[in-house]
Formats: sequence, C-alpha cells, structure tokens
Amino acid sequence: MALQNRISKPLAQASSDRGRDAILCDLRFRALLSDEDWGRLPLATWRRFSKRLADGQTAIYVGEVVEAGFSRIGWLVAQLARLIGGPLPTGADTNVPSIVTVTEDAATGGQIWTRIYGRRRGFPQVIHSSKRFAGPTGLEEYVGSGVGMALRMRVDDGALKFCSAGYFLQMGQLKLSLPEWLTPGALTVTHTDLGSGEFRFTLEIIHPRFGMLIRQSAIFREATP
Repeated sequence: MALQNRISKPLAQASSDRGRDAILCDLRFRALLSDEDWGRLPLATWRRFSKRLADGQTAIYVGEVVEAGFSRIGWLVAQLARLIGGPLPTGADTNVPSIVTVTEDAATGGQIWTRIYGRRRGFPQVIHSSKRFAGPTGLEEYVGSGVGMALRMRVDDGALKFCSAGYFLQMGQLKLSLPEWLTPGALTVTHTDLGSGEFRFTLEIIHPRFGMLIRQSAIFREATP
C-alpha cells in the first residue's frame, strides 16, 4: 500500500499540472522497470524519462563537466573509438560547458541523443547515439558504424542506471555479438536527480582486468520547459 501511494500521488500531481504537458505520456522507459523500482525514483526523474518528443521537438539540457578522468588504457580506448564515430569522451577538461539534446527518431521509433562537451582549446566534441526500444533487454544504444550495445535499466539509491549488457555489430539484418576482448568493459550511465531542477549525468567504463578506464560526470538543468 505504501508503494502504491508513493506512485499514485505523484501521478495525480503530475496529471493536474497543466504547465507541464506531456509529462507522463511516454511509457517506454517506464515499461522497462518494475513498479517497485519506478516508485523509488524522484518525480523529476519520472518527468524527464516520460516526456514524449514528437513532431521534431527536442529537449535541451545545459550544464558543465565537473569531473573527467582516464587511465592510460582508457585514453587509448577513447581515441581508438574515433574509428566508429567517437562515442566516448576524449578530453579531460572540467568546468567547461556541456549540452545534451534528445530528439525523437521517427525512423526507428527511438531517440537520438547528442552530447556536446566544451574544450579549453579547439572545437567542442560532439557525440551522437541512438537509443532504440528493441532487443532482448528492451533497450539498445547505437553509437556508429553498426556498433551498439544492449542496455539494462535499474535503480540504485534513487538513481536511474543504464548498464551495458553485451556489445554487438549489426550489418543489415545480421547482428553479431562481440567477444569480450573486443569490448571496453562494463559501461554504466547514472542519472541522479539533485533537486531544484538539476541532475548529474555520470559515465563510467570499468574493464574486468584493467579496472576503471573512463569516468566523466556533468551537472545539467533543462533549458526548455
């Protein structure tokens, strides 16, 4: 009963908030979690991951990178990943601006995520990926050149986590699982609500043999209500 109240009260509040249309009309992420896990998330996180973006609409989040680090092997992995479109951060600058945009992908029924990371010198780094609601886990992310990974969602301490669950190479209708030695290790992206409209986005890649390869953290706020 306590969990039911935890879910139903915020839903009622969100439904009556006319200033936030389309808050809970996209249930694709919600469907990948149990009621118990979804109920442990803050209302602000519900809103961000339940917003339907249609007719070319884009959600824009602005902020700055507050932490960035690589091991030597992690730096090398990030550089090699440029061969498939550069899906990993390549710089360690902090206190630089960052922007994330999320747009509905009409072609696949998923979402296109674009991440822009400022640099102290030169042009910002731009990373594109496509989240698709497909595959054995219900969610996949494509990063370029046919390379992608299955993702599993879970909730830890009120934070929403996206965890890699196998990498693959897709060529047309053929999808091949990549052996572990061809992958960078376990990737985890954590979305932590900080209150007052802010949230932390943290990327970690941990190799089973070489440990932490890459860790980047940025704090964002939505720019478009």
